[in-house]
Amino acid sequence: MPKIKSHSASKKRFSITATGKVKCAHMNKRHILTKKSTKRKRQLRACAYADSTTMATVKTMIPYK
Repeated sequence: MPKIKSHSASKKRFSITATGKVKCAHMNKRHILTKKSTKRKRQLRACAYADSTTMATVKTMIPYK
């Protein structure tokens, strides 16, 4: 069987945990941070997990990670 090409943008944004979950960063942490509260910005630092509906799609994009 030939190898499957990985999606380059997905390689940078997602990683798969040992249990098979897809780990990613929270959104809304890039710009316009002055109007967001300190508590909100602190909570956005923590890792997030992809929704179950998109998990299969992400796993096909990064097959060997």
